[in-house]
Amino acid sequence: MLTELPTALLGLLLISLAMLLAVAGAILAHNRIPIELRESHTVPLSLINGGLNVMFGVIVGFSAFLVLNKYQTAEQAVQNEAADVEDIYRHAEGFAEPERDQIQGLVASYARVVVEEEWPLMKQGKTSPRADDLADELRRNILTYRPTTSAQQSVYAHLLGEVDELHESRAARVIYVSQRIPSLLWVALGGLSIIMVAFSYLVGMENRRLHLLAVAALAGGIVLVLFMVGELDRPFGAEPRVEPEPFELVLREIEGNGGR
Repeated sequence: MLTELPTALLGLLLISLAMLLAVAGAILAHNRIPIELRESHTVPLSLINGGLNVMFGVIVGFSAFLVLNKYQTAEQAVQNEAADVEDIYRHAEGFAEPERDQIQGLVASYARVVVEEEWPLMKQGKTSPRADDLADELRRNILTYRPTTSAQQSVYAHLLGEVDELHESRAARVIYVSQRIPSLLWVALGGLSIIMVAFSYLVGMENRRLHLLAVAALAGGIVLVLFMVGELDRPFGAEPRVEPEPFELVLREIEGNGGR
């Protein structure tokens, strides 16, 4: 499948295909529309095309803002979630056995499943049911714990807040796995892209090769921009993508402390 290709190769293929199709369309226009007719309408067509370029730029800028903000927010959600995992593991040290080992074991298992199982699934727009189950089981274990000393009560209060924050951070990350920019923006971008390339066919340039080169460059640039927006709209599936490095660091620390 195309989605399984490396991002750079996929982008190169799409850009090359767009340039070939645009050049084919320009050649067809050259054969059907006389150069004299195209030259006589170059100025008014250029004014219309300028307005289309402005609209396209505004929509692209808005879309780029959305996807960049989404990418950065997804990164922050991952860092927050990993920090919550680390805090729960550390504060569980204040519990007595066997509750301490149960909670720390669940924390370690959750971090490991997120890194080894859920992250590859997120590239496909999916999440791990096992990670969901471990997060729920961790919450149940903390909620059912009954502290017997004032020190344990203090730890318990911290853990209640931290497990809620963990679920909130996880929910934020899961949302960004499948959330995409509105399809209406893609319709607008795609429609304007086709119109702009079609208008470029009508430019009256006497040098045919130079005209074809200009059309190819325009089509390639448009597809490059759209491809960039599309890839950044998948923060866990694109390249560059949000990596599980915060979880890996926490997991190494847990395993270094003897966590299971």
